[in-house]
Amino acid sequence: MIRVLLVDDHALVREGTRALLSRQDDLEVVGEAGNGAQALELCATLRPDVVVMDVNMPEMGGIEATRQIKRAHPQIAVIGLSAHDDEAFVMALLEAGAAGYLLKDAPGQELINAIHAARRGESVIAPQLTQMLLKRVRQGTPERAYNLTDREREVLLEAARGFSNKEIAKRLDISPKTVEVHLSALFEKLDVASRTEAVIGAMKRGIIQLSEL
Repeated sequence: MIRVLLVDDHALVREGTRALLSRQDDLEVVGEAGNGAQALELCATLRPDVVVMDVNMPEMGGIEATRQIKRAHPQIAVIGLSAHDDEAFVMALLEAGAAGYLLKDAPGQELINAIHAARRGESVIAPQLTQMLLKRVRQGTPERAYNLTDREREVLLEAARGFSNKEIAKRLDISPKTVEVHLSALFEKLDVASRTEAVIGAMKRGIIQLSEL
């Protein structure tokens, strides 16, 4: 069972999202918050697996809330769910540690899939936002080698192409567990906590080039 916390300042949005998720046998909405400050408190007491986070909210917005949640509870995955497709909002939330970013007009199944993917430690970005993000970071230049092995870079490249751990394992003819090991090593070397941060960081630093994707 995946425990989910909903964070949005509009009760109607939370109600609709709860209704959608409650129809899934393996998803449980354990709480709701109307702003980031409440989300922080509930994360400390409820310990959800995944937080579905709005961006613009009173008292504390989703970006700062995500940053503080990931600092205090790095094991909790955060998915941004917003009406805003502005790259500044998207990049800020991802750089704060979110595992992904979806738009509120996304199909319900897309959110359900995203929650499962985030729980597995995978990144989820709305397809229409992916190209925008790649353009934003394509000017990165190498800062240092980071001592990545050839296999680690292969795994990182496949992750940047949007493949899941299982798909990467199949494409590289290795086990899913080995993919997880390589990702853990990558997170440590790049000083990040998620696949999304690793991919964005690698693009910025020139480890991965846009032409390779």
